Amino acid sequence: MTEASGTPIELCESNLRLIPPAVAVPAYNRTHCAQHIVHIGVGGFHRAHQAIYLDDLLQRGECPGWGICGVGLLPQDRAMHEALKSQDCLYTVVEADGTASHARVIGSILDHLYAPDDPEAVLARMADPQCHVVSLTITEGGYRVNRWTGEFEDWHPDVQHDLAHPHRPVGCFGYLAEALDRRRRRGIPPFTVLSCDNLQHNGDVARKAVLAVAGRRDPVLARWIEDNGAFPNSMVDRITPVITDEHRRMVLREFGIHDAWPVVTEPFRQWIVEDRFSDGRPGWEQAGVLMTSGVPPYEKVKMRLLNGSHQALGYLGMLLGYEYVHQAIQDEQIRRLIRTLMDDEVTPLLPPVPGIDLEEYKATLLRRFANAAIRDRLSRIGAESSVRMREFVLPSIVEQLARGGPIRMLSLVVAGWFRYLAGTDERGGTFEIVDPLATRLTQCARSGGADPGALLGIREVFGEVLPAAAPFRALVGEALRGLYRDGTRATLAAWVAPGGA
Repeated sequence: MTEASGTPIELCESNLRLIPPAVAVPAYNRTHCAQHIVHIGVGGFHRAHQAIYLDDLLQRGECPGWGICGVGLLPQDRAMHEALKSQDCLYTVVEADGTASHARVIGSILDHLYAPDDPEAVLARMADPQCHVVSLTITEGGYRVNRWTGEFEDWHPDVQHDLAHPHRPVGCFGYLAEALDRRRRRGIPPFTVLSCDNLQHNGDVARKAVLAVAGRRDPVLARWIEDNGAFPNSMVDRITPVITDEHRRMVLREFGIHDAWPVVTEPFRQWIVEDRFSDGRPGWEQAGVLMTSGVPPYEKVKMRLLNGSHQALGYLGMLLGYEYVHQAIQDEQIRRLIRTLMDDEVTPLLPPVPGIDLEEYKATLLRRFANAAIRDRLSRIGAESSVRMREFVLPSIVEQLARGGPIRMLSLVVAGWFRYLAGTDERGGTFEIVDPLATRLTQCARSGGADPGALLGIREVFGEVLPAAAPFRALVGEALRGLYRDGTRATLAAWVAPGGA
């Protein structure tokens, strides 16, 4: 609250002068910024990550003119759209480490469009010559590319709609293909498509999806994109929980700002980007982004250690009754599971990466997981589990099987996931399974019970190799039987004890 009035400050452009001095606000003229970046999927992560890097550049005067136009495609994006528009697209970011909280108001998002209300406005913005980059945070499952076969899944209803109605799309890749086609016909270079999702080789996956839709529309369009477009790979890292009313109350209580959709996040952030753009880019490296010719080593370290550990924390933690990440990592047995998984089963698979000390990186991860101020819910990291397990856990198992290495802790994580998919805990509580395959997963989990066979038979998750691997099937079956027979606590204790179960 302001000391003079005790009245909450409604966040908007005209009230920036009222914000307390302890909270940084945009010092640049937002009306002088062009919307050179269109971002699809303006969730908490984008606003805690990519938008902040650009805000840093604008604050320093290093990147004049670059700004973001956000786009929401999904019905659940309407609330975000209404909140941002009511605040002139300003929002508060609070960084919290458990000892102190620091707030700033971010101004790099200049506009937000809600596509279901006006798809033509979105297409016009993307097709405009002033748009140089279209970036994406559409979740790992939004790309419709099968990890095991590499094939684009054009059976999805959104894809089928966009192929039948190319000028009025509803899906991300329908929008991209139509906007790129308009640029081609007008002699405008293609914008760069920059994926910022937790997906290995995310730029390559985005390229496959765009070319698949474009090729089904018009082979000439696909060739033009292939010859002239750019799809850089990137690696992103910042733990950002889903915003709750408690976060909103905290921003009001501690900083006097009434913000309908703030962001609370950790101090740590990292962004690695392949320096391959088709139509210009901001000078992100001046804000700490590592622009490089090779992203894969960095993303493998992050996805296998951080995201893989998140999956272990999530399912076993929820089965034990924990709600938050910081609670689960304080459990001695879960912590031992995570350390063993990281040290013995994942680290041997990782390449040397310039500038990264793996031992320090793992210690930093444990400190980040223990940050109670973030209040990151286990249910968040358990959402879209079929995609996250497929991307972050199963590849390590495949590699260890090929080299004859240990997979015991990784197999326990898979078994914990299977037990979680049954939708109930040991005290009669229920889990909401949020996943594109939710119905099939829960049916298989409930019908199979302690037998993992039905779930292992889902090929779009497990592919062909893992279900046929006898050591993996045996370990998952052993762990799953223990979870059903003895309970999560006893099974976890036995498996992480020296010498194993």
